[in-house]
Amino acid sequence: MKNIKNTSLFLVILAAAAFLSCNRQAVPGMTAGKISKEFDQAAFDYRFVEATRQKLLGNMSEALKNFEICLKMDPGSDASYYQIAQIMLNNGDTGNGKKFIRRAAELEPGNLWYYVTLAGVYYQEKNIDSAILCYEKVLKIYPEKENIQITLANLYTEDKKYEKARSILDHLDQKYGINDNTTVSLIRTLMAEKEFQEARKRTEELLKQDPDNISFNGLLAEIYRSEGENRKAFEVYDELLKKNPGEPGLQLELCDLLLSEKDYEGLMNVARTVISNSQVKKEEKVSLIAELTENQDIKHEFGETMESVIMNLEKEYPDDELIVLLRPDFMHKENKLEEAASILEGIIKENPDNYFAWEKLLLVLYDQKNFIRLEERGKECATKFNRSVLAKILYASAAMENANYDVALDELRKSDILGGDNKEIKMQVLTMRADIYYRMKNFGESFKAFDEALKLNSSDLTVLNNYSYYLAEQDMKLKEAEEMAKEVVEKEKNNNTFLDTYAWVLYKRGKSRGAAKIMERIINSGEKDDAEWYEHYGYILKKMGKCNEAVEKWDKAISIDKSKTYLQKEIERCGK
Repeated sequence: MKNIKNTSLFLVILAAAAFLSCNRQAVPGMTAGKISKEFDQAAFDYRFVEATRQKLLGNMSEALKNFEICLKMDPGSDASYYQIAQIMLNNGDTGNGKKFIRRAAELEPGNLWYYVTLAGVYYQEKNIDSAILCYEKVLKIYPEKENIQITLANLYTEDKKYEKARSILDHLDQKYGINDNTTVSLIRTLMAEKEFQEARKRTEELLKQDPDNISFNGLLAEIYRSEGENRKAFEVYDELLKKNPGEPGLQLELCDLLLSEKDYEGLMNVARTVISNSQVKKEEKVSLIAELTENQDIKHEFGETMESVIMNLEKEYPDDELIVLLRPDFMHKENKLEEAASILEGIIKENPDNYFAWEKLLLVLYDQKNFIRLEERGKECATKFNRSVLAKILYASAAMENANYDVALDELRKSDILGGDNKEIKMQVLTMRADIYYRMKNFGESFKAFDEALKLNSSDLTVLNNYSYYLAEQDMKLKEAEEMAKEVVEKEKNNNTFLDTYAWVLYKRGKSRGAAKIMERIINSGEKDDAEWYEHYGYILKKMGKCNEAVEKWDKAISIDKSKTYLQKEIERCGK
């Protein structure tokens, strides 16, 4: 939502572009780099030109092949290394691209463009220290290049090396006076240092030169907000909007301010203006809606208003397959599951090919625990979009809950094939397979699946928890079960589900006193009561000879979950 963005990466590109415009001979591709005398110059030139031609035509594999031949002919050709690096970086192969651009820079250390490109790669990797080193090397070679100085100063600021940044920017400000290039960078550095008074002074000097400049006024408002002077910031935005009523950046900044002020009523009004503003990009509108729908206060206090704002966006883009999902997504977050499902069913009826609507519907049905409907719709979705792993996993989940185990296992088999080497999908499949086999009372296959899952990830807490619980239920490998359950609760000390498992394993191991302490802690945690806790605690208390207390816990379990009628027999036995 911010209108004023960090300029470091932009200036990296700007510096490179400025260099291109002033020195054609230093640009790789315009010259073949350093050529040794030990090979046919004409043959090399032919290959290099052909490689460049193929690259310009978009035939990257042919270009790469020819540049590699160039390197075989002359291993010292820095330009060939650079061109190969470019192809690899464009293909997303950052690791190898970085190696080749570094080699080019080693062969031709005076080439500014190589270092600028390498710095861009480091910046993309969030390795700011290495990006800084590249620019520091460049400045040693080209100390007069002021665009490089500005970029380096911005990088220093981002790396919290404020004194170094100010040293560069103060020097440029003294040389050129107040200006909209170096002064803005200096102001941002001062803000990062929390030197707001000095930052405001410099901004006011900019505004004397250009009082109606939107960016400078926006900067002043941002400084006010950083100082906690939100009312003054609001006044700046208000005045700007009177002069520039349709300016999209200002409207978005004002939304940001109202959100921080928790002025949700005012925010809803401005949000409607943003939605109807044709100058605001669709992506920015969607981003605003997404941010607002994540806010808990807005969901609780302004849910209906928010829904109407989203409906206004739907009217703006009636045919957009993703925008129609914003409202049911918001309702899902509000736990209005029935309404969300109804809207999604309508979307699918109108456009059966909207995969994202199908996906969202399955997730809503899953949260509803409407497993009969989920199995029906899951089957349709998994058939229609037969390469969707998520559809098959959710279909399998519903089939499992409905005791259609063969269907569930078959869908998991398909998911496993589609997932290939994806570790997360493999873990999901194995965990569900273990659960299904356990429900089928095929304990050998169940525990085999758990063992396979732990080979993939020996520290997965869900797998460790479920495996230890199932082992305890079958009175098998209880020592191993205790070790697994203990490992889980040591990593997540406040998870009541995990603590309940640990208590149950301890009970099975004959350590009832320790189990009782844990159950007491769970029940007093303030979390919503769970019938399973009281059932387990009853068994633990019975084993400790505290039958009256055990009966109390079992009665509580039955009051929470009426299906636990089998506990009546335990109550009768305890009474006798």
